[in-house]
Amino acid sequence: MGTLFFFHSPIPHFSLPSMPKPIALPPLSCLRNNGDVNSLHEQKSEGNKNVDMSQSMCDDDQNVKQDNIWQLFKEAQQNILYLNKQRLGAIEKLDKTNREKQSLLSKIKKLEAEKQAGAGKDNLSTCSELLLRIDAMVLSSMISAGEASELRSLVMNHKVSLADVFNIISHKKDPELLGELRRFSDGHKKNGFHIVHICTEMTPLVPRGSVASYVTGISRALQRKGHLVEVILPKYASLNLDEVQGLHEVNVEVTSYFNGQLHGNRIWTGVVFGIGVTLIEPKYYSSFFSHEMIYGYPDDFERFSYFCRASLDYIVKCGKQPDVLHLHNWETAIVGPLFWDTFVKQGLEGTRILFTCHGFNSQGIEQPDKLALCGLDPLRLHRPDRLQDNTNTQLVNILKGGVVYSNRVVIMSSIYPKHVIVHNLSHELEPTLNVHRDKLVIAPYGLDKSTWDPSTDYFLPENFNAENMNGKAFCKAALLQKLGLSEHSSTILVGCIFSEGRDLDRKRVKEVILNAKQYDVQLQFIFMGTSERLIMNQAPESLQMEFKDDNLKFVPTYDEALLHLVFAGSDIILCQSFLDPTDEIPLIALRYGAAPIALAPDASSNRSIPFDRSFINQDHEATKYSELINSSFVNMSISLAIDEIRTNPAMWKRKIMQAMAHDLSWDGECYDVHVEAYSAIKNM
Repeated sequence: MGTLFFFHSPIPHFSLPSMPKPIALPPLSCLRNNGDVNSLHEQKSEGNKNVDMSQSMCDDDQNVKQDNIWQLFKEAQQNILYLNKQRLGAIEKLDKTNREKQSLLSKIKKLEAEKQAGAGKDNLSTCSELLLRIDAMVLSSMISAGEASELRSLVMNHKVSLADVFNIISHKKDPELLGELRRFSDGHKKNGFHIVHICTEMTPLVPRGSVASYVTGISRALQRKGHLVEVILPKYASLNLDEVQGLHEVNVEVTSYFNGQLHGNRIWTGVVFGIGVTLIEPKYYSSFFSHEMIYGYPDDFERFSYFCRASLDYIVKCGKQPDVLHLHNWETAIVGPLFWDTFVKQGLEGTRILFTCHGFNSQGIEQPDKLALCGLDPLRLHRPDRLQDNTNTQLVNILKGGVVYSNRVVIMSSIYPKHVIVHNLSHELEPTLNVHRDKLVIAPYGLDKSTWDPSTDYFLPENFNAENMNGKAFCKAALLQKLGLSEHSSTILVGCIFSEGRDLDRKRVKEVILNAKQYDVQLQFIFMGTSERLIMNQAPESLQMEFKDDNLKFVPTYDEALLHLVFAGSDIILCQSFLDPTDEIPLIALRYGAAPIALAPDASSNRSIPFDRSFINQDHEATKYSELINSSFVNMSISLAIDEIRTNPAMWKRKIMQAMAHDLSWDGECYDVHVEAYSAIKNM
C-alpha cells in the first residue's frame, strides 16, 4: 500500500509522476540440512551473532588505527628531532663560518696594517740580503775584504735608494750585481753601528727562552733606528725555518779550527724580520747540532766552543769589520778570549765586545785543558784574573771569561737593581763583578710594539692610549658582550692569562677568588692562554665547576683577537710573577691600561732579597721599569687593588695612565741602554 504525502506549501503547476506500489517481501529464511525452514527466533539469534562479529571487527580496526597513529607519531617525533639536529648543525656551521670570516677579516686587516706601518721592513730585508751576497763574494774571492767593507758602508748609508735598485737587479749573478754596486758607490762613511750577534737562540728560529726573544727584539729595534744588525747561529736540526726569507746555502766551504785540525762548514744565509741571519753547519762534527734539544748535553762546551770559533773564522774570511760583536751567556762567552788572543789582529782592530748576561745560574764550569780544543792556551787563561773559577780553582769558568774579556756587560734584569744582582744573585761571581763593576749596566726586557700597542691594535673595536682612555671602556663592554657576561659599569674585570709552558696554581687562584668575593663589588674573572701550542691543565675548568659562578669564564681554545681584547678590557691582569724574563704578560698589561698583580706576591717581591730604594736612582742602579713596578705594583694584592678602585677611582686612573705612558717596548729603555753601551765602547 502506498504512502500518502501532504504538502503545506503550494503545489507547483506540473504533474507528478505516478508512484509505484511497495512490494511486500517475504521474510528471510534459510533451509536447514533437513530442508526445514528456520524459525524467527533462530533468525534473531543468528543476527545477534553477526552483530557481535561486526563489533569485534570494529574493535580490531580501532586497534589497528591506534597502532598506525602511534607509529606515525613516533615517526613524526623522529623527524622533528632530526630536523632540529640539522637546524642546530646548520647554526653551528654558520657560527663557524662567521668566526672564520671574522678571523680572515682580522688577518687581512693585520696584513694591511703591517704593509702600511712596515714599509721600511722590505728595505731592511733587501739590504740584509744584499749584505749576505757581499759576504759570498768575499768567500769566493771575487772581491777583497777591504772592498767588501766599503760596500757594506755603502749599503748602510743608502738603505732606501739601494733597496729600490737591488729589487730590480737582485736576480742578476754576482759579477753583474758587483758592477752595479761599484757604480752606485759614493764613498761616504757609515753613520750607524754594525752589530753582529753570535748567539744560540733567536725567535722564531729557536723560540726557546729569554735570549731568543731578546736577540730578535733588540735587533729589530736597532735596525728601525738605522743600525745594521746581523745574527750568526748554529744550524740546529730543530730550527723553525718558516719565517726565513731567501734561505740558501752559500756555494763555498768555510773551514774553521777545532781540536788541532781544520774542518769544513756549510754556510746558510737568509733574512728574518729584515735581519741578515747566517747559519753554520759543521760537516765533520755534524752530530753537534742534530740533537732534539738545544742545551743539556755532556758535550755542550765542545759544541758551542766549536760554533764560536767557526763564527769568528767566518767573520774574518768574509772581511766583515763590525763595530761590535755581541755575545750572550756562557755558551758564546768564549768568543771574548778567542777574539783578543787570536782574531783582533786579523782586520778586527776596530771591533769591540759587548757581553749580555741573562742570568748567573749556569756558568759553564769546565776542565782547563778543554780550552785548547778551540785554539786557546789553558795555562795562559787558567788564572784568578782571567777564567779560573772563583770557588773551584782547579776548573775554568766560561761565563767569568765573558765578563773579563768584554768591553761592556749588559745584565738583563727588569726588576732587580745592580747591587742586588752583584751581592745576592751572582752565584760566587761577586768578586769578579766588583772588579769589573764599571762595565756593568742593567737593561730591562721589552715587548714588540708592532704587536702590542692599544693605540694601533687592529684587533680592538676602538683604540686608546694614555692621553685618551675612552676606548678602553668600549673594549670592556665589547669583551663582556662577546663572552656573555653581565654588563655593569661598576664591574671589575680580572683577566688571568696563562703563558706557554706554565700551569696555573689552582690553590692560589682559588684563594684570590675567595678573598676578592668578600668585597661588596661585582667581580668577573676570565681565564685563557697565550699560544696555540699552549696545553693548559684542568685547573680553570675545575674552578668554574666548583664555584658554579656565571662570572667565572674559561676560554679553552686560543683566540688571538680575543686575547688582545682581554688585555684591553680588563682592569686587572693576574700574572705568575714579575721576575720571569720570558713572561711578557706584566708588560702587556701595563701597556693596555690594566694593573698587573702577581699571583704569588712573596715570589715577586722576593722578600729574602730586600729592595733598597736608596740605590734606585744612583748610577743607573735600576731600570725605569723596575722603579715603576717597585713603587706601584710589586706589593699590590687583588684586595688592595679592589679597595683602591672603589674608594679612590681618580687616583687609580692616574696611576694606570702614568704606567701606560712608559715605553715598555724594545725601542724604549732597552734600546737606549744598548746604544749608550755601543757608543761608549766604540770610543775606547
